[in-house]
Amino acid sequence: MLVVGAGGQLGGALLAQLGDAGVGTWRDPPAGQAAFDLEEAARHPAAASELVGSVAPSVVCAVGGFTWVDGCEGDPARAMAVNRDGPAALAAAARAAGARTTYFSTDYVFDGAAGPYGEDDPVNPLSVYGRSKLEGERAVLAADPDALVVRTAVVYGPEAHGRNFAYQVAATLGAGRTMQVPEDQRSNPTYNVDLAAAVIGLVASGARGIVHVVGPETLDRATFARRLAAGMGLDPGLVEGRSTSALGQGAPRPLDAGLTTGRLQELLPGALLRTVEPALSHWASVASPPWARPAP
Repeated sequence: MLVVGAGGQLGGALLAQLGDAGVGTWRDPPAGQAAFDLEEAARHPAAASELVGSVAPSVVCAVGGFTWVDGCEGDPARAMAVNRDGPAALAAAARAAGARTTYFSTDYVFDGAAGPYGEDDPVNPLSVYGRSKLEGERAVLAADPDALVVRTAVVYGPEAHGRNFAYQVAATLGAGRTMQVPEDQRSNPTYNVDLAAAVIGLVASGARGIVHVVGPETLDRATFARRLAAGMGLDPGLVEGRSTSALGQGAPRPLDAGLTTGRLQELLPGALLRTVEPALSHWASVASPPWARPAP
């Protein structure tokens, strides 16, 4: 499996589980690792063909993306290049080389009026980020009709750069500061280790089309933060719930969002997707968690 976007939390989780069966690329690669830029591939699709030709993978996993929701709102051209055109170039290159494509999308393709949503529910993105991901789904499937499109949400877990929501909670509350968090945005927290394992299982099963892969609970973001805090041994009382409108976020968010996983259960019965507390316990057993404090 060629993992394009290995520097992110899901790309890292995929490579960790694939071992020698995985090859990664980075936009800003560590020493000795391969570089690949989805935005450059959007401008020059031949770069995708060169990459696929040099690696000769059986599966191309387009993990990387422009996932900063407010940043996408301010730079729609880059959002479309990175989330739609670059992955479409990869999918076309994979198809031409006899490989399959896996693309990652989001519950932001829905408007959040009546979630959680199934794979066949009508889409209606509110933001540039959501539109770029929806157009990315369609462009990838047009380039490779056998592609697998995985929609997921609120991914957290071990990450080399320590940027996901769990790290933000650990850093803020660990310093004794309060944290204002939306209490009206509902979705499914998804442990990245479990997401990676499910994706590998889906690929191995030959799954194609759109499949939702998320954690089993639909939580508002403030409740999720408090559950994280309690599991980290921090003070949940430092989490202050606020309305989305009061927080003044730059891009509109789907409020009653989240995804259902009926198709995942049909394709991969018994897929393990943990709730918050078991996920944190597993995290502490396999990696240095951000809430761990050095011994005095």
